[in-house]
Amino acid sequence: MSLKLRTFLGLWSILWHLLMPLILFYLYRRGRKDALYKQHLGERFGRYATPMQNAVWVHAVSLGELRSAVPLIRALLDRGEKVVVTQFTPAGRRETQKVFANDIAQGHLQAVWVPFETSWAFNGFFKAFTPKYGLVMEIEIWPRMVMAAKQRGVPLFMCNAQYPTKSIAKDERSFNLRPEVMRHYAGAFVKSTLQAERFASVGVPNIHVTGELRFDQPVPDHLPPAGLAARTWLGADDRLVVTFASTVEGEDALYIETIRALQAQIEPKPLIVYVPRRPELFTEIGDMLETEGFNVLRRSSALPETLPTAAWPAPQQTPEIFLGDSLGEMYFYLSMADRAVVGGGFMPQGAHNIIEPLAMKKPVVTGPQTWTIEYPFAEAEAAGVALAVPDAQALAAALSGGFAPSAEAIQTFFADHAGGTKKFFDALPEALGTAKRQNA
Repeated sequence: MSLKLRTFLGLWSILWHLLMPLILFYLYRRGRKDALYKQHLGERFGRYATPMQNAVWVHAVSLGELRSAVPLIRALLDRGEKVVVTQFTPAGRRETQKVFANDIAQGHLQAVWVPFETSWAFNGFFKAFTPKYGLVMEIEIWPRMVMAAKQRGVPLFMCNAQYPTKSIAKDERSFNLRPEVMRHYAGAFVKSTLQAERFASVGVPNIHVTGELRFDQPVPDHLPPAGLAARTWLGADDRLVVTFASTVEGEDALYIETIRALQAQIEPKPLIVYVPRRPELFTEIGDMLETEGFNVLRRSSALPETLPTAAWPAPQQTPEIFLGDSLGEMYFYLSMADRAVVGGGFMPQGAHNIIEPLAMKKPVVTGPQTWTIEYPFAEAEAAGVALAVPDAQALAAALSGGFAPSAEAIQTFFADHAGGTKKFFDALPEALGTAKRQNA
């Protein structure tokens, strides 16, 4: 370990201890909107009510990372492994508890908070779960987590990993601390050959190309037919339906401008399905859209909690906007659509997952900030099934017919990129063997 990294880790540890009261206050404040932030607080300090030895550790910090990990976690459970999933956000934890409810009930899986970034908190975690190995989804770089795993001899891998161009440029401007931490991982399972070259260029060892796990995400059987039924129920069979998926703060004004442009261009007016990314903003976004003068129907108040069509109330008059204020139903909202817009692309933080709309064979459009999804966006754009646009005017033009790839083209692209779970398990024995030799 270099002097630079040792110095940083020392300062990092001091900072976490000094700021611990503020971190707890932050959780308390967030807990006023979502009580789960305040619950199971001991887990954040490395104290767990039900230890589970020899588990495979999957770190999926939030909802998006958890969804990408679902096929892999399911395959691990099917192979007889016990799994502990660490997370930071309530949305991710709730989704884990929902998707793996039976496995949790049988004692095969636990969903817990990731420990705070202190060595003693991670010591408690390792004592409780004695992980065989760990998989950190995407590119979550938590220095104390990485170093604590290495010190305990737990092989910790980046999984489904990519190293975006923007992250590389940022690292070059900031002392290259992140690459130095990444070099202490046991290895990496990465999305493409290009990503392998990028990780190798900064010295990450033991790299294996396994593709994108999100292509293997199971689609809940009941959601696509429910989405098609909802489209009829809303009287939108003869209308353009556009789903704005995973919208983020800062983009709403641009999307409102786009919706008004579509309403002016298309008759009958399109149905807009609007799905905010953050559940704590569902009510706020719905109120904002109503304040803007739109006729908004909220999924939470219009439909039962579960989606069997036989349980639905009488059909509603078509609203201008159907607000997707529920969790775990993205395929329901996407199935209603003719075209999909993926949020985040008009913000510096970058676009979110485009694979879910592609799985539903929907053309997908996002903003220009695609650095977060370089894979598979570059490949999807080259195949003509995804598009990045610069502004609301271009977005409206694409949605009103300027961008219309066929379902067959999307299906071909999707099939060509599936199989990441199998590739992971094919590579795992060699990766673990190399990690063991490196540690020795």
